[in-house]
Amino acid sequence: MPQPFRFLAALSLFLFCFNAVESLSGNEQHRKFIAQLNNVKLSGYFTVSGKEQPPRKEIYEILGIQKLGKGDLWLFTTIINKGKQKVTLPIPLPVKWAGSKPVIHMDNLTIPTMGTFSAFVIFDDDRYAGTWVHGKTTGHLYGTIAKRKESAPQK
Repeated sequence: MPQPFRFLAALSLFLFCFNAVESLSGNEQHRKFIAQLNNVKLSGYFTVSGKEQPPRKEIYEILGIQKLGKGDLWLFTTIINKGKQKVTLPIPLPVKWAGSKPVIHMDNLTIPTMGTFSAFVIFDDDRYAGTWVHGKTTGHLYGTIAKRKESAPQK
């Protein structure tokens, strides 16, 4: 086999193996992310930029997440408090990766009945942190991730 063809064959084999390893590591990252956010409560605080007030408490409940197709979209099944009622709401959110850490990457995303938001939130083991925008109001958010005491409904 002539030298250029050996090089191309070796390069092709390397790229094939590299892509196979990449997809396996992506699958492993996805499994860890799904386990990390299965039936959890995010308890933390948020700030409002430009306001002289202490951070305010907030809680997010996530029943589970699942990957949608081959892109960056994930379905977060959440529990939202609307008045005195708890409503289960599936929210599709883009997730990107900063190395091995998942990051919600919302950029002017409209959530029905809630409004338009931008947020960039990174998940790191049992912690989360990020920034948010709602209209002209901006701020930061941070907190911890723990399993919910209530069990998630079975599918």
